[in-house]
Amino acid sequence: MKPRLSLFAAALLSAQLSMTHATAAAQGGNESRIHSDFRREWLELHPCQEQLVKPCSTFTFGHLVDIGQTLVTGQPLHIAVGSLAPQNGFAPGLAFVEHKDFSSERRLTFNVDAVASTNLSWRAGTYLTTYKLPQSNQTIGVVMGTPTAKQKAPSVLVSPVYNLYAETTSLNRLYFYGLGPNTLPSGKSSFGLTQTIAGASAIIPLNRAGISFTGEFNGRVPQLRPGNDPTIPTVAALYTEASAPGLAQSATFLQPGVGIQVQPSLFNNRLRLHYLANFQYFGAVDAPYTFRRWTADIGHEFALNRKVTLIAANPHNGPDSCASVGSACPHISTTTNNEGSISLRLLLSGSAANAKNAVPFYFDPTTGGSNIDGDPILASYPDYRFRSPNIVLLRGTAEHSLPKVPLGVYFSADAAKSPFTRSDLDFTNLRTSYSVGLTVHAGGLPLVYLLYAWGGNEGTHTTFSISNTLLGGSPRPSLF
Repeated sequence: MKPRLSLFAAALLSAQLSMTHATAAAQGGNESRIHSDFRREWLELHPCQEQLVKPCSTFTFGHLVDIGQTLVTGQPLHIAVGSLAPQNGFAPGLAFVEHKDFSSERRLTFNVDAVASTNLSWRAGTYLTTYKLPQSNQTIGVVMGTPTAKQKAPSVLVSPVYNLYAETTSLNRLYFYGLGPNTLPSGKSSFGLTQTIAGASAIIPLNRAGISFTGEFNGRVPQLRPGNDPTIPTVAALYTEASAPGLAQSATFLQPGVGIQVQPSLFNNRLRLHYLANFQYFGAVDAPYTFRRWTADIGHEFALNRKVTLIAANPHNGPDSCASVGSACPHISTTTNNEGSISLRLLLSGSAANAKNAVPFYFDPTTGGSNIDGDPILASYPDYRFRSPNIVLLRGTAEHSLPKVPLGVYFSADAAKSPFTRSDLDFTNLRTSYSVGLTVHAGGLPLVYLLYAWGGNEGTHTTFSISNTLLGGSPRPSLF
């Protein structure tokens, strides 16, 4: 039996036909990396072809799982999946991933992807990452796949990681209810936003204790437009420049940022710390929207089982790649009994504008539902419900896999607010929200969330989301 994969395999077929001579040359050891990767991926999609080392006479469910693995994680070409910002839908597309090693000392990884949703929102980006390859007596990165009791705790970075990227995201449905913690549901309005981000970032480790400096320099070009929801008034119909700064004119921003992060793993990797202190400067070009932002993000993650080590994203990967140095992508069907963790998080963020300037409303963080990056905060409220230059969040989460199936159960409790002034950055008058649901695991990581949230005073909210990064892939640039 040969599976019918015409839609995706057409691209690989074209590449395969163009590489006939290169395949022959491979027998002489002259095949290029990209030709080899395309040929290997083509064979992985056709597991019963005679040229495989171990041909099969019948097509099994295991072959189907392996084909699915290749379709969504294969290199150099695979299907890209994930959710765009809330209210803009699930967005499939294609991703291209390759890498090149220079003198066996430095690796350059290259990711390109493009996705689109049914409401015509879309994202396209190019991401390059480079880092020094580990020597034979070093390890690098973090544990991927499903850990076992015999695995060593993940090491911290031993060399700097540098990134270059250019990404454009176009979202047709975003909501604005006004600024501050006391807005009303009746103030709901809609807008669309296209933002192009081009820049560079770096993680520079100080030592093996998990302490690193972070740096970034981005150019941001946001462009507002009316939303595509005809049942909701546009922002311009309900608000003015005074009540929604950034509405009057477009602006281009130069945005540097520096920070320090502390991410050690302790007690045989049963505890992972996630500490980040960050400062960003948003310098508007020829517009009165220059402002500064500081962020303190403090997290603790505890493993729930003594035989399980915690899993983390690999900063050496791009958002579409999942293979660590010297190993393949974790298998999507992999799961471990009794795998789970409890996390505690404190997030404080504040912004301040220069004289005669204001923070554009589309760069303000939000609470309620999920924010523009897809992070749920006060999930029982509507998406983007509260918006202001400042945010306070206290969160506790627990996530645990179910035995022998790639599913997990999830619970979280949030207490948060969006104070309009920095003087209100305290722990009084916090709104609360609770979420419970299921997660779908792949390669030991929860990638799909189906959550039911309640609490607060504006009803309930059901959320379905799919991670927009591959197994262990690094995050994309934030949209705010």
